Amino acid sequence: MAGVTVGGFDSPDATRAPDKTKAEIVRMGDTTVARFTLQPGWSWESCIKPVVGGERCQIHHVGVAQSGRMHVDHDDGTTQEIAPGQPYVIEPGHNAWIVGDEAFVGYEFDRSAAEEYARS
Repeated sequence: MAGVTVGGFDSPDATRAPDKTKAEIVRMGDTTVARFTLQPGWSWESCIKPVVGGERCQIHHVGVAQSGRMHVDHDDGTTQEIAPGQPYVIEPGHNAWIVGDEAFVGYEFDRSAAEEYARS
């Protein structure tokens, strides 16, 4: 592998697009990154749960929000709204939904989240 690798979301290695969702995955050696675009009206419960099953999202997310707002409700009782420019970590065991009428765009850096998100 080269000392510097550059990927691109213009031609991702994989794309998954359940309802109101677009997950673009870019693989670079041992690293995988994803850009998640979640449209207004998106929620994990209504858009992703029908694809993956279960009661809550069990993915570990590490990322940064570029635009839009997402509300996260965690099993441990914590709730948080993620806003543009904020880095975030979301532990498994959560539900989430888009707040307002702007799409949420987040870039995620946990390989397992990028590879497993919205996969049936």
